[in-house]
Amino acid sequence: MKVFEAILLLSLIGCAVSVAFTKDLLTSIIIFMSYSLIMCVIWILLESPDLAVTEAAVGAGVTSILFFVTLKKIRAIRKEDQDEQTKGSL
Repeated sequence: MKVFEAILLLSLIGCAVSVAFTKDLLTSIIIFMSYSLIMCVIWILLESPDLAVTEAAVGAGVTSILFFVTLKKIRAIRKEDQDEQTKGSL
């Protein structure tokens, strides 16, 4: 069991570091979701199921959905800006 906990801890640290250094926003969101799911498992191992459910619902669920919606809107705004620039150069 200690080996599993060590693997979870190293995975958690790896996710935190990789989110900080990843340049692609979609990849960052997916890594953040995995961070939340790993944290959920850790809360279960610490015998705190109420925090595990909250982490799964808020961390991996709602927050990730909000990040995806925001990313979609950012890409739509960038696409509109590029379309306006190409129309202006014609």
